[in-house]
Amino acid sequence: MRVIDHLEKAKEPLISFELIPPKRGGDIHDILNVLDNITKFKPPFIDITSHSAEVIYEELPDGIRKKVKRKRPGSLGICALIQNKYNVDAVPHILVKGFTREETEDFMIELNYLGIDNILAVRGDDSGYEKPIPLGRSANQNALELVEQIVKMNNGIYLEDSLLDAKPTNFCIGVGGYPEKHFEAPNLKADIKFAKQKIDSGADYIVTQMFYDNNYYFKYVDECRKMGIDAPIIPGLKILTSKAQLNSIPKDFIVSIPSALSDEVEAAKPEEVLNIGVEWAASQVRELLDKNVPSVHFYVMLNSRPITMLMESLNLFKKVF
Repeated sequence: MRVIDHLEKAKEPLISFELIPPKRGGDIHDILNVLDNITKFKPPFIDITSHSAEVIYEELPDGIRKKVKRKRPGSLGICALIQNKYNVDAVPHILVKGFTREETEDFMIELNYLGIDNILAVRGDDSGYEKPIPLGRSANQNALELVEQIVKMNNGIYLEDSLLDAKPTNFCIGVGGYPEKHFEAPNLKADIKFAKQKIDSGADYIVTQMFYDNNYYFKYVDECRKMGIDAPIIPGLKILTSKAQLNSIPKDFIVSIPSALSDEVEAAKPEEVLNIGVEWAASQVRELLDKNVPSVHFYVMLNSRPITMLMESLNLFKKVF
């Protein structure tokens, strides 16, 4: 089922998750264990991130060497596993960065063959690697162009002339939103204008970057509605689990952490931080549900213990799950 259909037909609050594939050369059992734990909560859909090549620097005895490294493969296989083993709709992420339009089309054809009808279209992080574009090929420059390419396939328009008679796809298209604005946007209004362009071009819903203060989300939704965006806006949350994340989360995701949360974490013992993070997230969820959000989306990565603790804390979910 398409994500927007899940949202429209839901009679109770929905909760969904986002996972990251195991590291290159890792073990599939890592993600199987996580899936076994989170699918018991009956999520309507699970997102799987994708990754392009990245630049890393290795310090060697004779100097520093620049190396291009591909990380975390397996998104397609994991999506197939989610739908066929766990009977949960998979939402693969499709990136602009690091892929040509032709590679993107090939990936979407594979998804279509597998009966995967949902996509999250994102630009992707700047990995420091600019992939050379082979002669005769092209690349999308931003998430808007990626949305436009997916919509063309939904209309039966493919890049290859030989596919002129190919059947239209039926992808439900999600895009990212930034309650604290994208770090490259000059201001929130400009960022929302770009989100509106993606919705107007055919995207079906927005899922937000993580936030730890619900007021950012409520303001973001209000501003989106004022600008004419009527698509569902799913709040994205991540449970804080360690003191180190007080620095790494703002650095990696360009989001702020409220002083009330950071003060409590800094004053706590390391073994107490997870409980603090779970209770903070539980409070966020309760307030969001009181405001009738369509769904709550959790960035789980590869650690299911915090979400299990959260679900136990949220007694109101027992009737759902």
